[in-house]
Amino acid sequence: MNDYDYDGYESDYSGPVGAMLGIFLVVYLVALAVSFAVAYVATGISLGALFRKTGVEQWKAWVPIYSTHEWLRLGGQNGNWAWFSLIGAGIVPSIFLFIGMHSTGKAFRKDTGFLILGILLPIVWICILGFGRDRYEPELIAQAGLCPPYIGHGAVPEAAYTQPQYPAPAQQQPAQPAPPTQPAAPTAPPAQD
Repeated sequence: MNDYDYDGYESDYSGPVGAMLGIFLVVYLVALAVSFAVAYVATGISLGALFRKTGVEQWKAWVPIYSTHEWLRLGGQNGNWAWFSLIGAGIVPSIFLFIGMHSTGKAFRKDTGFLILGILLPIVWICILGFGRDRYEPELIAQAGLCPPYIGHGAVPEAAYTQPQYPAPAQQQPAQPAPPTQPAAPTAPPAQD
């Protein structure tokens, strides 16, 4: 078939068209790599600042999936949802991360509108909380009726999550026999006048 495909047209990309496609592909891949590197560094720095403020070790912000795991736990969610992003189900951890972001935002005295910022621009959300002057008050999470964090300041041990949150029913004690009573002392008959 020489240099022609089945329609008779030339399909040789070794000329100027091939060189242009090669250059475009290299530029695209380099731009993509630089974008990922910048996003990784920006997220690591800002999430590290948030972790420092909330009492979580900063190094955890630099480990790709593990940082999401710990971020979920900081928001009172099960961190194992982060592993779903490895199988291509990234929407699952995102949903639980948004719920956790709401809880974390409450600890910084932020309202629901701030959560919208976190959903649309999470890096900005993290920077505002991590580098801002707002103080982290985890007791506000419980006051709002939300799940307390698994890690960091104000964390509740994980065993508390598995225990029932309702009071245990009162156990009835077996009836105790009444103590024996002593007969009353005889009284003197009333005096007659």
